[in-house]
Amino acid sequence: MAGQIKEMIDSIVARRAGDNEIIRKTTRTKLILKGIEIGRWSETSPDDPAVLSRLKEIAIELGVPS
Repeated sequence: MAGQIKEMIDSIVARRAGDNEIIRKTTRTKLILKGIEIGRWSETSPDDPAVLSRLKEIAIELGVPS
């Protein structure tokens, strides 16, 4: 199923930041620093199991509830 990575990135950012734009930008920056190329993934991008696994690990590190 395509687009799961984009959906997970958006979910992590939204759940961590809520309505706070500063935390939203900080979270996106943290994902980039941890090796997730945010701009590379779209709703039509094929999913990479390694990236999905890494995003799950990052979500736990950031304290984002699953």
